[in-house]
Amino acid sequence: MDIKIDKKIVGFKVVNDAQKSDPEINAEKPEYLVQKMNETVSRPEVLMGTTYKIKPPVSEHAFYITINDVLLNEGTEHEQTHPYEVFINSKSMEHYSWVVAMTRVISAVFRKGGDATFLVEELKAVFDPQGGYFKPGTGQYMPSIVAEIGFIIEKHMKRIGLIKDETDEHQQRYLAEKKAQLKATAENESTASAFPANAAMCPKCNQKAVIKMDGCLTCLNCGDSKCG
Repeated sequence: MDIKIDKKIVGFKVVNDAQKSDPEINAEKPEYLVQKMNETVSRPEVLMGTTYKIKPPVSEHAFYITINDVLLNEGTEHEQTHPYEVFINSKSMEHYSWVVAMTRVISAVFRKGGDATFLVEELKAVFDPQGGYFKPGTGQYMPSIVAEIGFIIEKHMKRIGLIKDETDEHQQRYLAEKKAQLKATAENESTASAFPANAAMCPKCNQKAVIKMDGCLTCLNCGDSKCG
């Protein structure tokens, strides 16, 4: 196997055939032999993937985000799982063009290698000019559908170890309690509300009262409609 050396050689060691099977010598694997994610990594025939479902209240249909991972340096101390590609599926054809563009760009960044975690903050910082929404069941505010996809990618990267969760056990327990309280509050509010539970936030009156009527988003509180 040919190995391209693009760094200055500062030392070397001669290893004979008998020593190649020595685990102590193999443990001293040079940095340049450790496989890292880059454009030359060919796609395996089979990839392990995880699919996440989101149902934004501003969309009639759910989105399914599938992230496929590639395993590098399998069976060694340098073993690492890295995202290789992403697919987003939905029945909402109104989002088709930007969804296709986003999946291609994100997948290209994954395959390029290097630190791809910057994508998370970039996506989470995208705000919808029509206004965001509160995620059903959790009460968490999402500035846009793109931002919620960013949160999904962050969740996945934490799951595979690319992003370290800096919160300690006490903080995680506290956050879990707060999320449970918010969920209970959201459920109570949706039950007591005069508007449907799946209604979206109205950018004009700031009430969760926007529903789709006759193919047009209309606010049941103030009457604001995208169709005029």
